[in-house]
Amino acid sequence: FSRINIIFGWLTFAIAAFVYLMTFEPTASFWDCGEFIASGHKLLVGHPPGAPFFMLLMRFFTMLAPSTELIPVFANSLSALASAFTILFLFWSITHLAQKLVDTKDNTYTLTQIILVIGSGLVGALAYTFSDTFWFSAVEAEVYATSSLFTALVFWAILKWENVAHEPNANRWLVFIAYLMGLSIGVHLLNLLAIP
Repeated sequence: FSRINIIFGWLTFAIAAFVYLMTFEPTASFWDCGEFIASGHKLLVGHPPGAPFFMLLMRFFTMLAPSTELIPVFANSLSALASAFTILFLFWSITHLAQKLVDTKDNTYTLTQIILVIGSGLVGALAYTFSDTFWFSAVEAEVYATSSLFTALVFWAILKWENVAHEPNANRWLVFIAYLMGLSIGVHLLNLLAIP
């Protein structure tokens, strides 16, 4: 089951990445996108609170652009890939929660149970992939896609910690979660909602 879960997780990532990379903005959109592209490429300070970690990520992606005309393309690809990774961790979170609903004996799954768990992950993750608001954020250089990635990654890490909370050294997941929360503040404050 674990191998099937990993394969289908990466399949949802590939679908989301393909869709977002094929539909992202070829240049700067309205609102803050132009500011984020320009300030990220030059490592300047954007509007408050500044999003310093996002600017570093933006700088890395725009450094890969072979010409100045392609800087917005590479900046927008950051959001596309961050959104695809969000879908990956969303899929694994859904299948983790769906496993709790399936009654298994010694962690052996029947074909029907595998279809139900993987199918619920596919339906949930792909529904979110093609939702209007998320797709809109996935195709432009804005902080919301990267912020969603941090939220999905933190929630997934919480579920991983839950699996091993009673084992020695399980606190490493809590340290990882705290580290991600600290990094996410440098993108957008929205991820602080994962704490409760």
